[in-house]
Amino acid sequence: MKYEVLLEKYSTPFYLYDIETLKERIAYLKHHLGARVDLVYAVKANTFVVPYVYDYVDKLELCSFGEYVIAVKAKVPFEKMVISGVYKDELSMRQMFEQAIPGKFTIESMGQWELLERLTEEYGKSIKLLLRLTSGNQFGMRKEEVLDIVKNRRNDRMQILGIQYFAKTQRRKLSILESELEKLESFVRELEEESGIELEEFEYGPGFPVYYFEGDDFDEEEFLKGFRTILDRFFADKKVSIELGRSVTASCGQYLTRVVDCKENEAGRFAIVDGGINHIAYYGQTMAIKVPYHEVLPKREGDDSYIVVGSLCTINDILVKDFRAGNLQVGDVLLFKNAGAYCSTEGISLFLSRDLPRVLIADKDKVIQVRDAFPTSDLNG
Repeated sequence: MKYEVLLEKYSTPFYLYDIETLKERIAYLKHHLGARVDLVYAVKANTFVVPYVYDYVDKLELCSFGEYVIAVKAKVPFEKMVISGVYKDELSMRQMFEQAIPGKFTIESMGQWELLERLTEEYGKSIKLLLRLTSGNQFGMRKEEVLDIVKNRRNDRMQILGIQYFAKTQRRKLSILESELEKLESFVRELEEESGIELEEFEYGPGFPVYYFEGDDFDEEEFLKGFRTILDRFFADKKVSIELGRSVTASCGQYLTRVVDCKENEAGRFAIVDGGINHIAYYGQTMAIKVPYHEVLPKREGDDSYIVVGSLCTINDILVKDFRAGNLQVGDVLLFKNAGAYCSTEGISLFLSRDLPRVLIADKDKVIQVRDAFPTSDLNG
């Protein structure tokens, strides 16, 4: 990638998502997960790559009507859509029923079951369902509620395919995933025995870890091999789907921001950039202590310590507290890696009425702008 050309054409800050890297990442994950596993992409991790990703994954999980609209505009096949989310409002669900029935819906509460049951009768349409089992938070239903639906609320228009389960993200211990899968399989067997029906699918969000910071020690290949060995022991008679977001897209993204001022006081040497924490937030970063993988353009040899801060008027706008580089200059560009998941949507984007950064997509030798820098003053005024 010739960053000099991009930086001449586009002002910073901006996100850059590389589609070839994304495709390679998906191929890598599918290879290690094995042929029996479907890969479900959680769209909330990065909506901008939806038009480029859906041909390479088996399903897309959509957790809001907005994500559904994005998928429809990107011409994602309806059969590839899994409509999830803790809140399913009636108006949005009606619009889906009136357009085309997505491949699957998740059920996260008795209220969602009753809403969708009523709509299937009203529209005379059938749907396929996954019942989400809670891991002890606001998502999903208790075991007793799942059992009640399977045993007592059968409806010919509501085809229950299986169970969905997700606990949390950035989980590094295979022993925890193994114990969890063992308990989940035991519950599914109990469910089938008590209800007399055989479920077809199990969708699981393992929360694979992504390592963002220098010094992190992680052998991902060994981790994935270990996970596959564990997974092969469970749900042998069912279609297994693995739902991932961060793990799919993190590595394809970069965030570029320019040094706009340098100064020094009793607190240290500061490099002020035109971006900030409103644009980029890494999971696991606490008080900006950790150093993300990065590059400096042009390369600066040396080991001077800088506090890299953004352009927000808050003392919390610190990207890195101990950023090492030689003689940073105004105009230098800091390129932060592994920014492909959540960064463009998770920051406090509207604070101080700064513009949203432009978004660029690199696809082979072509770079296109899919969103221009967007002023938030109209939204805040």
